[in-house]
Amino acid sequence: MAYVISDDCIACGTCIDECPVGAISEGDKYSIDPGMCTECGTCADVCPSEAIHLG
Repeated sequence: MAYVISDDCIACGTCIDECPVGAISEGDKYSIDPGMCTECGTCADVCPSEAIHLG
């Protein structure tokens, strides 16, 4: 089960820099490509708004 980004996201960009496989993309709302996500949890660990959870 891949990680997902909730509406609590503040679009700070911290998660993008930390994702080892580049699964996170910017936009009106940040999103995680479930096919690329390796479920490492690095993005959730660094998210200051705790907006990233296992989906």
